[in-house]
Amino acid sequence: MSVAVVTGSSSGIGRQTAIELARQGYSLVLHAHRNVTGLQQTAFSILELNQTPVEVLCLTADISRVSACHDLISAAFQWRGAVDVWVNNAGADVLTGSARQLSFEDRLQRLLQVDVAGTLRLSRLAATRMRLQCSPNLPSLINVGWDQAWSGMEDEPGQLFCTSKGAIMACTAALAMSFAPEVRVNCVAPGWIQTAWGSEAASPYWDKRARGEALLERWGTAADVAHTIAWLASPQGAFINGQIIAVNGGRRYFPANSK
Repeated sequence: MSVAVVTGSSSGIGRQTAIELARQGYSLVLHAHRNVTGLQQTAFSILELNQTPVEVLCLTADISRVSACHDLISAAFQWRGAVDVWVNNAGADVLTGSARQLSFEDRLQRLLQVDVAGTLRLSRLAATRMRLQCSPNLPSLINVGWDQAWSGMEDEPGQLFCTSKGAIMACTAALAMSFAPEVRVNCVAPGWIQTAWGSEAASPYWDKRARGEALLERWGTAADVAHTIAWLASPQGAFINGQIIAVNGGRRYFPANSK
């Protein structure tokens, strides 16, 4: 039985990735920090697929904490004795809800603790265990970055996410070099994806910008990203390693005078 772990799988990209991997026959370890209701909804969506013998384990952990990361790793690997795919999707939400009122310093620290340190810590722990496994396919570890971390973006959100996601994308290459040839490590870099912020908080300006910057002239969806992750994890992606794959519909720059 193949097992995949998806952190931050209570909604959005994480949820769709977990569902897509279940369709591919993986049993899933689902993770959330506080959104237990969302985690349960993801689990129900997977079980409703009737993909026998797919099973689901739900875990909660604050990955900004070192001990919580160790506990999450232990529980995930002990469940079925091995993990074939590990997807680091979890990240701090600093754009919606009460987090929008936080200071720049508070939001920066949260992103560094969760997105950067949490992702790197989990990657090292998971890959160390994966390289000791005996399986017909190479284990795969996949991180989630951001396409504009390459080119930059203006104002505070750009400064915050270029820093945090850029770090994830850089460490992906280092991890791939560190754990080859026993483990493949790659990263997807989504563009404008219509998750909670895109659906609920984006102004007409941001809606226009998201559509205008994509050559395909639409928002991306969580399913677009999930399909790419599932392909990377599959045998069809077996010769892909240490890469960052943009999932953005083909990006063009938004005219500076369009605000």
